Amino acid sequence: MKRLMLMVAAIALAAPLQAQTPFYQGKTIRLVVGSSAGSTYDIYARLIAQSLDKYIPGNPEIQVQNMPGGGSIIAANFLYNLSKPDGLTIGSINPAIYFNQLAGNKEVQFDWAKFIYLGSPDRSEDLLHIRADAPFKSIQDVRNAVTGPRCGATGTGTTGHYLPTLLNDALGTKFNVILGYPGGPEIDLAMERNEVQCRAFTIAAWQSGRTFEGWRKRNFINVLAQSGQKRDPRIVNVPTIFELMDEARTPDGTRRLASLVLNSNSFGRPYVVHPATPPELVKTLRDGFVKAMNDRELLEEAKRKNIDIELTSGDELAKLARSVIVSDQDVIERMKKLLAK
Repeated sequence: MKRLMLMVAAIALAAPLQAQTPFYQGKTIRLVVGSSAGSTYDIYARLIAQSLDKYIPGNPEIQVQNMPGGGSIIAANFLYNLSKPDGLTIGSINPAIYFNQLAGNKEVQFDWAKFIYLGSPDRSEDLLHIRADAPFKSIQDVRNAVTGPRCGATGTGTTGHYLPTLLNDALGTKFNVILGYPGGPEIDLAMERNEVQCRAFTIAAWQSGRTFEGWRKRNFINVLAQSGQKRDPRIVNVPTIFELMDEARTPDGTRRLASLVLNSNSFGRPYVVHPATPPELVKTLRDGFVKAMNDRELLEEAKRKNIDIELTSGDELAKLARSVIVSDQDVIERMKKLLAK
């Protein structure tokens, strides 16, 4: 009897200890990046992976996996449909692929508004740069051209595609967008080879990348336009799209499309999980993400790499995601035309 009582007591003591074992203890989180290795998205993901584990109870291992293709549509489809809603798969995806959903593209197998958002590590406007030896020194030159420059992009609904295409619609420029590159590093190589002459992407990436630092030092590129409502102080001599639209007297319908398109910048670099992920795991991941973004070592490493850290919370991104899935048929038809080019 005494032995039985001791066994019961031992089981009773063990039960609370087992209940307190963190869910993530001994587990591995896969961080899927929808672009190629060496891209700015990849750099951010690997930086975050070094700190995030410290702020998730149980300290899981975090492994980064690149899944490029379709401007991260392949990764988004995987996260939405094939990953398990178990809190063990996180995705870093392009902030503008909701354009493809609005346009009804058959490749889209996700609902942008239903993703669960953990947060974003930065917010940045866009720019479009061009080889300095190209015969286009201003947006006006590209408007007046018979044949415009070739701009590299990964897929539709990415900055590399939508920014030059939007400029074509809003200003009458003649950028030719070449799709299909796996990621930013491949486009940069294509620029070095003069396969393409221009590229659009974030100001944060342009400011931080070693490639672009080298290009600036040897005057390899010029910046033609930027996307913000006001000029970024780092490229204060470069006009904004809004200034250029004022000069060109762009029609109101195109301006509404431009506003919807440029809203994508507010998403930064969103990190998401499957829509059916349990709320308690979402809270754990969101809390960990916020703490990681304030980690001293992460911030010091970001400073060394010259990359910006500006946190946007998961709640903010979720509200924004719901707001951009619009029902304005005129804007949707304009979006379809934009993505078809």
